[in-house]
Formats: sequence, C-alpha cells, structure tokens
Amino acid sequence: MTGAGIDRRALVERHTVEVRQGAAAYPLSVGNGEFCFTADLTGLQTFPERYPVPDRHGGPAGTLLGTQSQWGWHSIPAGKAYDLADVRRTYATPRGPVPYVDMVGDLCDTTESAENWLRNNPHRLDLGRIGFVVPAAVTDARQRLDLWRGVIHSEFHVAGRPVRVTTCCHPVLDAVAFRVESPVRLPVRISFPYGSQSWNNAADWSSPEAHTTALHGHTVRRTLDDTSYTVQIGVAPGVAVRQTGRHEVTIAWDPGILECIMGFFPGHSAPRLPTFPEAMAASAAHWAAFWTGGGAVELAESRDARAVELERRIVLSQYLTAIQCAGSLPPQETGLTLNSWRGRFHLEMAWWHGAHFALWGRSELLERSLGWYATILPAAIETARLQGYRGARWPKMVGPDGREGPSPIGPFLIWQQPHPIALAELVRRATGSPETVQRYADVVLRSAEFMADFAVRTERGYQLGPPLVPAQESYWSVRATVTNPTFELAYWAWALMVAQRWRGLLGLAPDPRWADVAANLVRPHVRDGVYTAIDVPPYTVPYDHPSMLYALGVVPETGLIDTMVMTATLRSVLSTWNWETTWGWDYPAIAMTAARLGEPEAAVAALLMPTSKNVFLPNGHNPQSASLPVYLPANGGLLAAVALMAGGWDGDGGRPAPGFPADGTWTVRYEGLSRSP
Repeated sequence: MTGAGIDRRALVERHTVEVRQGAAAYPLSVGNGEFCFTADLTGLQTFPERYPVPDRHGGPAGTLLGTQSQWGWHSIPAGKAYDLADVRRTYATPRGPVPYVDMVGDLCDTTESAENWLRNNPHRLDLGRIGFVVPAAVTDARQRLDLWRGVIHSEFHVAGRPVRVTTCCHPVLDAVAFRVESPVRLPVRISFPYGSQSWNNAADWSSPEAHTTALHGHTVRRTLDDTSYTVQIGVAPGVAVRQTGRHEVTIAWDPGILECIMGFFPGHSAPRLPTFPEAMAASAAHWAAFWTGGGAVELAESRDARAVELERRIVLSQYLTAIQCAGSLPPQETGLTLNSWRGRFHLEMAWWHGAHFALWGRSELLERSLGWYATILPAAIETARLQGYRGARWPKMVGPDGREGPSPIGPFLIWQQPHPIALAELVRRATGSPETVQRYADVVLRSAEFMADFAVRTERGYQLGPPLVPAQESYWSVRATVTNPTFELAYWAWALMVAQRWRGLLGLAPDPRWADVAANLVRPHVRDGVYTAIDVPPYTVPYDHPSMLYALGVVPETGLIDTMVMTATLRSVLSTWNWETTWGWDYPAIAMTAARLGEPEAAVAALLMPTSKNVFLPNGHNPQSASLPVYLPANGGLLAAVALMAGGWDGDGGRPAPGFPADGTWTVRYEGLSRSP
C-alpha cells in the first residue's frame, strides 16, 4: 500500500479549484504564511459585500475578502493604562488561593473597561482592499486556482467585453501581484480602513479621522495611532497612481494590459519590488518545490467511493495550511483570511494548526512559529510565578506579545501546556537533529516544570485542578470545582515522559518529581463502563468536544488508558453525541482514536462524517457557522490524522497504512510521511 514515485503534479492538479458566477461564494486565496490575499471572482476584491460575514456580537458585517499579515496589528488608544492586575481574581485551589485573569463582565459588551480593552487589543488589521472600479455589471465570471503554481486565473465580462486577471503572491515578500488584460477601462482602487475591535470584522470604515493615508509617488504611508505601515505600488512608467480620497488611492490605466505588484511592509520603509513576471516565476518555483517536497498521499486507485473526496480534502488542506498557518506567529483559527476573536491566536489550537507539518516532512514550516514560544517564555514564567508555580505557564488567547486575554474560560485551560513539548518532539523525530533539542530545550523543560508542579498529590494520586476548564469547554461555569479531565491526565503523563527523555538527550539527570507525577496521576474516571470527561458531576455532557476520546488517539499510548474501556467510550460517543455542537477538528481527532484502537473503518467514517461541522467547501475551507466561515484547525487536524492513518505510529504492528481498512477497498500510496509517536 506504500508506493514510491507518486506523480505529484497529477495528484495536485486533479484537485484544481474552479468557481463560476452564480454558485455560492467561495473566495480563493494566495499567500506565503506571512501574508495572504483573498480574492473574489474578479481576481481582486471588487465586491466585498457579496462575501459578507456577520459579526458574532451584532456589529457591522465583515467580509471574507481580507488582506492580512503576521505583523499587521493595532491597538485602540485606551482611556487609561490597563494592566492584567486589574482583572485578576483569586480562586481556591488545593495549594491555597491562586490569582487568575478572569472576566466577570459581558463578553459581548463593547464599553471600555479593563476586561474589554485587554481582551480586544491588540487586534489584527485588514491592511487594505484592492478592487476594480467597474463601469458596468460583471457577468460570465469563472475562476481557477492553479495549486501547482499558486496562481488564481479569473475571467469575466464587463459591458460584454472579456477581461482576464492573473493573481499571485510573492513567496518571500508580503506582496500581491496581478496582471489584467482588459479592452475596457478598469481603474484599480485601494481603500484603507481603521483597526476594529469587532470579533471578526478587521476593518472599521466609520472612523476616517482616526488614521492617515498619504501617497508619495507610488508609496502609500499609513499611520493608525502607534501602528504604521507602507504600501509600495509597482506599475509600469506612465501609469497614473493618484490619491482620490482621504483613504483611497486609484491606479488609472488605459485599456490593454496592466501589470502591478503591491507590497505591504511594517513601518515607513520598503524594499525594491520585483516585477509581475518575476513574482509569477517565484510563485511557480516555490509551489513546485512545495508539492514535490514533503509528504504525499494518493488514494486514486481505491475502490471506496469516499476516497476521491478524502484525497481532495488532503490536497486542499496542504495548500490552505501552507498559506495560512505557516508563519512566524501561531495562526488564528481563521488564518489570514479574516479575523476571529479579533485576530488573536489560541495556543490550545497550536497543535492542530502545526503538528501535521512535521508529520508531512515540512518541519521548517512548523518551526517558523514554534520559535515564538521562546520569545514569550519570560512572560509565561512570570505567570507561573504569580500563581505560585515553578516553570512556565502558557496562555490561551493572545496576540504577538503573549499577553493573556481576560476570559472565564481561557486562563483556566491547561491542555495548551503540553503542546510545545509535543510539537518540539515531532520536529526532533522528523529531523533527527541534535540542534532541535538544544533549540527548544528551555521551552520544553520549563513547560514540564510547571506541569509537574501544577499536579497536586492526593490519596488517589496526583490531581489536576481545581480550578480548571477542560478541552471540552462545556464545564466552564463550574470551573471552580472541575478536576481530572481524562484527556488532560493522559496528555500530562505523556508530555512529562517526553520531557524526561529530553533531559537525557541534554545530558541532564532524570527529574524524580516529573517521574513521580507521570507514573502516579489519578486514574481517569470510568462510569457505566466508559471514560467520563471529568471526574466530578456532571461527569460528561454529550455536546462540544468528546475530549475523553483523545486520551488515546491525539495522545499516544501512556499506560493510563484501558483500550477496552476506550473502545466502549468510542462506541458510546458515536451513538449518542450531539454532532451539531462539535468543531471541525473533532472528526480527525476521533479518527485518530479509532485508528489506534484497531477500528480503521470507524476512522475513515469519522474523517468523512456527514455533519454540518465537517463540510469542506469547494475552496477547501471548513465553515463552522456564518460568523466563522473559515476554520483551519480542521484542515490541520485532517492532515495529522491522515499522517497517522497512512504513515503509522509507534507500536502499530508494522502494517502499511494501519489506519485504513485492509479489505481491498482502499489503495493508499504514500511517501515522505513521518511515523507518529
């Protein structure tokens, strides 16, 4: 079932995305991990109102057509200097009172307060909207995303005349390039908004007095309070670039051909821009190298009818995570398409965004953001110290500075704590590089130091919590009493054992406390023959994440989990769970559990379960709701699950593609995958 010599180009090109006018709105994106540009059917962002995204909290609607970067952040000036000390509340724990960055106000409240300002700032910016000024209706539009070259080809008619647009992103510079062939006059307009504190609308168009836009030749200088950036416009000599509004610049050109590149850069300086042909050549070379390197999975020879759709999801998820999740910061859940949670990223999702890169032979893409943990290590150490713990405690919802966002949920989560250990271990296994251990040693050891100290010795063993919110966040209202979630217990044990191995690799003696905690954690709670989510009432509620399953699936074998009990738990969840309340990454997580339990048909069925939360649109995105139309943890999770199911895991018995049925209906050809732990 393995196979060398997969025709990578044929594999990729049979999943070329094609969109036509009249179908639902499926915008397409080009990007490089640091910068992303999402276009409508014109190849630019001409009709943002046709791609509306309602604000979760009732504010002005946003759009799917974003221009975002890893560096583009902004804070609204506050009425006073706010500090996390303003929102700390003390909770009772087995070791005494501990302060947490809590939120007691209304999560939807837009009035200025310490809680709201600290939660809403900094927020990610929409850097600018680039679209045509069309003199007549656009008709007969069709579009194709050439995945092999990273190029969008758009064709449409204006006043009955044909227009062709080619759009790409430079693989190194934060720049979008486009070529327009048009027999009618089509000026290009670039509009600039203010930063927004809205939950998912990154652009505030109602505050023109709050920011400045100044054109100097072909250079636009933008200033929003303490944030500044530059937009460099590269066009042929003689093409007019004029400021036509307070926050609007227009490129006027005669009918024929326009080649343009726009670079976005922090501060008020910019490098020389390449030409459009140079950008196209760079994009083509970059994506050919991407697709020919790393891992590949081909299912085309399978007789199971589901194989075509699964292969499509695999290919599109590789593209989307490469342009949205492979930057220098951990990605937000909507990547660089549009904001969610104001553009801030969630560290409990870091595994789902990035683990697959290491498993698919692209560790360097994970390492771009994994190094960020070291930059906020002092802040994480300080959080642990304030709470009376050793080591480093990682936050949940943060911006680039790593400052925790007030919440009744986030600061009480703990399952993000082992993630840096797990991700660093995946890189180490994939690369075999001793330098990897040195590079991430401080992050791994400090993470484990907190984990060992956080666990409290009881008569039953080392206990986690209270207070605590598990991965299944449904218990947040009783966080003051929650203890010992099944998933977190297993993840705690495994990560401490991995960190202990790292001590050996670093020439350090084993830490007896880490060994004691890992070996003597409270046993996960069993009720009516199945694992419960937590070990206090209500034990398990059948909605949101069925996280107790992930104690053997996402988490490798630890000795803490009974496979017969977990098998019964899997069957119980599959027969009773409220699937409309789940999230897109739950399905690959369930698949990993089923695979490790020797249930390959259940694994495939989970990956492709026909529920509203597990739909993958023609552009590859996995929408969760109208206000969350992009959800990249599902794409990353799918790739992690497929890597495990195809490439196998430690202790899988050696059967090729052990996570797929061996009944002859599946032919799984794969190469370049790393074995999962």
